[in-house]
Amino acid sequence: MNARTEPGEEAGPAAARPPIVRELLLVAGLFLVYKFGRQLATGHTGEAFRNAHHVWDFERWARLPSELDVQDLLLHGDTLVKAANTYYATVHFPATLAFLVWLYLRRPAHYVWTRRVLAAVTGAALVGHLFFPLAPPRMLAGTGLIDTARVYGPSVYGPPQTDHLSNQFAAMPSLHFGWALMLAIGMIVATRSRWRWLWLLHPALTLLVIVGTANHYWLDAIVAGALLGLALTFIRPPGTRTSQVVPAPQEQAEPVKELVGAGR
Repeated sequence: MNARTEPGEEAGPAAARPPIVRELLLVAGLFLVYKFGRQLATGHTGEAFRNAHHVWDFERWARLPSELDVQDLLLHGDTLVKAANTYYATVHFPATLAFLVWLYLRRPAHYVWTRRVLAAVTGAALVGHLFFPLAPPRMLAGTGLIDTARVYGPSVYGPPQTDHLSNQFAAMPSLHFGWALMLAIGMIVATRSRWRWLWLLHPALTLLVIVGTANHYWLDAIVAGALLGLALTFIRPPGTRTSQVVPAPQEQAEPVKELVGAGR
């Protein structure tokens, strides 16, 4: 690799692009499994609200910043809060899809790595949603938080009793934040631009939005980040596998010198 070659541009089987039909079927299958799994977690209203009170009390005990302070910042103007609601409603899936498509076309090896990490995190999140249903803070009375999407628009959720397309009691972990953080990490690892660290603004802005709109607690993002960190520990990016150490030329020459010297 020369100095101008970016990661993922290497030739060879390791960088071969996976068959697109297989990838489309795989991604669609994972999405359907996740959507079906979310539906299995519905109907646990009482447990979801009990868990919500536990999470809220734990955050106060741990002295985490109040979600109310972040929401107050957004409520300084209608334009700001509407922009936050729009970001929450429209950026999550399109940004992730565009990220995967770009990796598939330009960095196929990194695409496979990223797809595996996202699948692992999403699968772990589904288990969490099944065993720990959690009502989002916008539903929790007594906190002072409001459902900004319902009040100011746009909203992607209907009333929980009639919303059959999503599980609104799946706040923890926050895949909004987990996927956004993986997008930033993936772009930082797969590119070499000196501006690539600016991709971290995406998860930072996502965190501000999901907390300020009262769709997630701080703890939802913390757990998502921990799951992502665990996945990245076991699913390593291309080019980071430990290779066998080859002795330096000088070290290889030493035994030869010793044999020559012994034969004199």
